[in-house]
Amino acid sequence: MQTHYTKYVTKASGEKQEFSAKKLVQSLMNAGANQETAKNILNEIEKVMIDGMHTKKIYAIAFGLLKKERIQLALKYKLKKAIMELGPTGHPFENFIGQLFEKRGYKTEVGVVVHGACIQHEMDVIATKPPFQYILECKYSQDQSKQVAIQVPLYVHSRVEDIIDYRKKLPIYEGLEFITGVVTNTRFTTDSIQYGKCKEMYLLSWDYPANENLKQLVDSLKLYPITILNSLSKKEKETLINAGYITCNQLLSNHEWDKELYLTPQKTLLIQKELDLITS
Repeated sequence: MQTHYTKYVTKASGEKQEFSAKKLVQSLMNAGANQETAKNILNEIEKVMIDGMHTKKIYAIAFGLLKKERIQLALKYKLKKAIMELGPTGHPFENFIGQLFEKRGYKTEVGVVVHGACIQHEMDVIATKPPFQYILECKYSQDQSKQVAIQVPLYVHSRVEDIIDYRKKLPIYEGLEFITGVVTNTRFTTDSIQYGKCKEMYLLSWDYPANENLKQLVDSLKLYPITILNSLSKKEKETLINAGYITCNQLLSNHEWDKELYLTPQKTLLIQKELDLITS
């Protein structure tokens, strides 16, 4: 492998030699990194390398990056379980989806009662970014095997159509394209997906659609639930959720969260380090 740099490094003996990118990549792969990860770490090393840098320092930085990568992967591996730990009620999940849309530039309302042409309806999330307005029902479950059956998109479509019939008559909603949707942390049945496609509904689940599904959106936006953190106990997570803290981003942006808990300075620092790691 050729490197774009022609820098020299200092060996333990004090001898100078040309930096070998191939040797570093091979060392990382021998330690368990795949080729892509090893090359990414090499790119980071080349950004900070200076002539005469000691090989011991280079390898310390490289393996530090590999350790960080592994910790991040381990945390993200438990993402599905972490979302299921937001319960037992569905309200934290609704807030989580609201924040997901906010991260994408939408103005959101969560758990609101709105007028329809015939009756009032309570909707879980309404997300607006002209020219679109998503009107969403969230279906949350702590049972991984549970699927959202056809009855759900059927009644959601009917309810949202009533809301759309009402809103289309009001000047405030002029020019908006309304999108009916169902969001779940589990999966949809085949009938639900077929009906959703037929009615041009927005369906979002753990692995649907193939592109921009729930897992992919969470990873790309780096919007992780606080339940993913190993440094928080179950009771501490419940306390924070009850206080309205659903995502790691909220903990990073609001430094008052630790007042909800009785933590030692050491524990607070540990949580902060994990927050920085997973959101970096």
